[in-house]
Amino acid sequence: MNSTIQEKGQISIHTENIFPIIKKFLYSDHEIFLRELVSNAVDASQKLKKLAGFGEFNGELGEQKVTVTLNEEAKTITVSDRGIGMTAEEIKKYINQIAFSGASEFLEKYKDKLDEKGAIIGHFGLGFYSAFMVAQQVEIITKSYREGSAAARWICDGSTEFEITETERAEHGTDVILHIAPDSEEFLDKNRLRTILEKYGRFLPVSIEFDGTTINNTAPIWTKSPSELTDEDYQNFYKELYPMSEEPLFWIHLNVDYPFNLTGVLYFPRLKNDFQIRREKIQLYSRQVFITDEVKDIVPDFLMMLHGVIDSPDIPLNVSRSFLQADSNVKKINGYITRKVADKLSEIFRNDRAGFEQKFDDIGLFIKYGIISDDKFYEKAKDFCLVKNVDGKYFTFDEFSEAVKENQTDKNGTAVWLYTNDRQKQDGFIDSAKKRGYEVLLFDTVIDSHFINTLEYKLEKTSLKRVDSDTFDKLIDKGLSNESVLSEDDRNKLKSLFEEVLDNKTAAVSVEAMPTDELPVIITLPEFFRRMKDMSALSGERSMFGPMPDSYNVAVNANHPLADRILKVSDADEQKVLIKQSLDLAKLSQGMLSGTDLTAFIRRTVETL
Repeated sequence: MNSTIQEKGQISIHTENIFPIIKKFLYSDHEIFLRELVSNAVDASQKLKKLAGFGEFNGELGEQKVTVTLNEEAKTITVSDRGIGMTAEEIKKYINQIAFSGASEFLEKYKDKLDEKGAIIGHFGLGFYSAFMVAQQVEIITKSYREGSAAARWICDGSTEFEITETERAEHGTDVILHIAPDSEEFLDKNRLRTILEKYGRFLPVSIEFDGTTINNTAPIWTKSPSELTDEDYQNFYKELYPMSEEPLFWIHLNVDYPFNLTGVLYFPRLKNDFQIRREKIQLYSRQVFITDEVKDIVPDFLMMLHGVIDSPDIPLNVSRSFLQADSNVKKINGYITRKVADKLSEIFRNDRAGFEQKFDDIGLFIKYGIISDDKFYEKAKDFCLVKNVDGKYFTFDEFSEAVKENQTDKNGTAVWLYTNDRQKQDGFIDSAKKRGYEVLLFDTVIDSHFINTLEYKLEKTSLKRVDSDTFDKLIDKGLSNESVLSEDDRNKLKSLFEEVLDNKTAAVSVEAMPTDELPVIITLPEFFRRMKDMSALSGERSMFGPMPDSYNVAVNANHPLADRILKVSDADEQKVLIKQSLDLAKLSQGMLSGTDLTAFIRRTVETL
């Protein structure tokens, strides 16, 4: 090899030594060096293919692939390509001048923002210099595709000095040889390198070879037209991404080239009635290079539970998050994804209502969350979002409003939507509602307490009330009242007797004229207080509340035969037993009886029997 020195020099920059700063601040994760070097090699390979297509390269193209080689003994990692290569002049231009001036600009611009976390990535084409995060010396051996070009060797030991010499290379392309530093020898592990390559390069468009095998799929489905693909293709790709997951419900193929470029496939996974804590994430790519699976701000928050891939060269990957949030392309992409998801759901609803209903337990979380968090999504989703009654029948908002308009409208013209969040515990109340011909909805998902508030805000003259939040004459106040069989004096006396036995200042006792087939005593939980409690529990403040509600109402049924019997009992002890028993029955129906109170109730019941 001819090693005649052509040039030695020193980089003219404002910083005495750029590399320690690059090592500390350029990237938060040092493994990124392999992504950057392999991506550069892929770019060089693709450029040569394009030049050949333009007729500007008439030589032997050869097999275009990138090879990563590990030499554990020599402690080197080499990234090789058969791409366009560089001349000595191009090395000076692209490796020395541009990159180092970029580094200087980078440091100057962000000197007040650099911190240990290294939150800024990939500024000003500094990707090549990520090699110095792990290497104590970097060599480049390269030969340009241009006819008659001589091969060149560039070497730098991490100082600001470099050396360029002539060398030999049989064919066009570039080898980047990293002499790994002692503090980075973790990367001299075959399995570690393979893992990094599979993470960042599994879908690169040029074959990546490591340890004798190809590690990537060069033509993932998002790079193809939907017309070329079958359902099986989408399902197989999903298994490739998430091998341990159930089959997805359906998917959306994204493909737009104006006013931004974006491709990808988003899958709706099976979620059932809960958020997945360990959920798989959407993967973000830029020209098939994996960037991150943290896609907040790019994907609407309510769709973060989706799975799949987004690929866009127009998402700024080299800036802080605050800039990302303000970027106009990111906002447009966010809006586009929201619209595409809404359109797909609307299409399924219109074309296959029965199939949509079957999927709703899974997709309902997405839709409800979207309605809560995104007004534009609500405008589309209000036509296909469904609510389900306790018998399993589904309604759109308009359909349910029509179904309850006649029977569940109060004296003020407000439609009252009754619901339960626990059909087992509230079964007695549901049964009473059905006797009156009322529809009762089932709202038992993790976000329904928020969803209910949103519906009341969005829907005109509509109120939502849980079936156990009041007596039915008050739940839907139609301005009518049942006639009490007790006199006012008897009602007042009965109220006093119950207050004395109950001895609870937070419980409000009332005596009301209700149908005789209702329970003798009904305990109801005020809707407003209960909602606040549910919302607090959802935000992690459950410990603020004990197992017993802080406030509840006790309604004594003046028309029940037991009320008359209590008033006529002459023995005070027997009277207290009857009151206590009827109160405990009411508590039992609300799941409020436990411990010693429950034991006492059981014993009292046995004695009575």
